[in-house]
Amino acid sequence: MSLIRFEAKLSKIGSWIILKLHKSASTSLPSRGMVMVDGTINGVAFQAPLEPDGQGSHWFKVDKSMLKAAHADTGDTVKVEIEPTKVWPEPEVPEDLKKALQMNKEAYKTWMDITPIARWDWIRWINSTKNPETRKIRIEKTFSKFKDGIRRPCCFNRTMCTVPDVSHNGVLLEF
Repeated sequence: MSLIRFEAKLSKIGSWIILKLHKSASTSLPSRGMVMVDGTINGVAFQAPLEPDGQGSHWFKVDKSMLKAAHADTGDTVKVEIEPTKVWPEPEVPEDLKKALQMNKEAYKTWMDITPIARWDWIRWINSTKNPETRKIRIEKTFSKFKDGIRRPCCFNRTMCTVPDVSHNGVLLEF
């Protein structure tokens, strides 16, 4: 893939600062689903997963350290360069899933055997709800799928936004 260059405005949804790609930049990506990229904001290097916005584009969370290094803040327009990467870093495993994996050796074995991108997908699906009971059920279903030899989640639309803090019904909230 070639480098994708564009300018975008930093926006805020709740407590999250995000950068939403223009659809023209998103169409250059290899997938309408989540894509891992290496890039820069105002020349500051980062690696991040681009989350679908549920409307054909992508976005990502910009943390405070990145903002500071890029000398940028909410409302500013920044220069962005991104390039999809085939190397996916290990995802941060939520505490409830981490504890469940520690208690189920077979599930843990499968978890360690699947690819990092598959782990990202399972975590996206589990994290797409704030309801603790639903999360528990999804973890149980994940382990059941593992037992049946299913290594990737198949039960959610990968082109929808799965972050409940910034979306509603799979679509990124307006800012």
